[in-house]
Amino acid sequence: MESTRNQLIQLLAKNNEEYISGQVLSEKLNISRSAVWKHMKELEKDGYVIEAKSKRGYRFVSYPEKISENTVQWGLQTNWLGQKVIHREVTSSTQIIAHKVAKEQKGHGTIVIADEQVSGRGRMNRNWHSKKGDGMWMSMILQPPLPPYLAPQLTLLTAVALTETIEKLTGLTPRIKWPNDILFDNEKKCAGILTELQAEQDKIQYVIIGVGLNINQQKNDWPEDVQKRATSLQIETGKQWPIREIIQYFLSSFESLYDEYMKQGFLAVKTKWESYGFKIGDWITIRQLDKTRQAVFYGLADDGALLIKNEAGDVERLYSGEIDWFHEAKSNNE
Repeated sequence: MESTRNQLIQLLAKNNEEYISGQVLSEKLNISRSAVWKHMKELEKDGYVIEAKSKRGYRFVSYPEKISENTVQWGLQTNWLGQKVIHREVTSSTQIIAHKVAKEQKGHGTIVIADEQVSGRGRMNRNWHSKKGDGMWMSMILQPPLPPYLAPQLTLLTAVALTETIEKLTGLTPRIKWPNDILFDNEKKCAGILTELQAEQDKIQYVIIGVGLNINQQKNDWPEDVQKRATSLQIETGKQWPIREIIQYFLSSFESLYDEYMKQGFLAVKTKWESYGFKIGDWITIRQLDKTRQAVFYGLADDGALLIKNEAGDVERLYSGEIDWFHEAKSNNE
């Protein structure tokens, strides 16, 4: 069900520059005129500029650029994802909030967004620089009817949705470094994905997918060591991007792909992922325990595992191990 405030925004936006009376809004929303006025005041706190005139009513003067529960949901083209939004101006990590909400069983489709994370993290507890107003820092709560061993497929699905979003909005085609990083052709990272879950032996209770996307950072916004490996949409395109619109497009793209995945399985995700796959067909270096070897990255298996072709020409599935994607491995002609 659409919230009263969202319905109010829709009514005001539909009338564009015309006034709509408090009485009409009261009747259409089935709330008192006093309640209408209170909702208007809350919208003003979010940055909506609303003009009110006696005997004429209300009209929008301008819309806010800031991120909030209301602004994310206004214009969001989804059926279930993001219908509940939790926004924080500053938080330690959206993952922490999402876990708490999911444990209270308030979950599927809820998103947690922050303007800034002071303890943002990626895989293997690596730090993620999440400065205020420069990126998309988000966690999504999902309760998929899947066995736990299929959860990694959701990471691959998220990577496809994120890459499609970047490509559609910027015209650039990034690459997905298995399993969870988004890179540009200069091999600098602009986004990462962190998937965590709570599960029983044969059933997922919930999955939290964290997404960090660098949008409007400049090179000097990062420490020197980070500058060598990180980039942003602004650095790559030379222009600033509206964070709210990127969030909305990503959520719509993710929901569409997720629904398709639930109906048809992993094949569609696999095919799209491989079209964006980083270094497919190239030699890579693989480290497992105390053993290091080289192989050709062959693509994805039907279950989402990484496929490699070893030096003997045999194709193997790889479920674990540290991969050195940038090490000078054998050339493709060897």
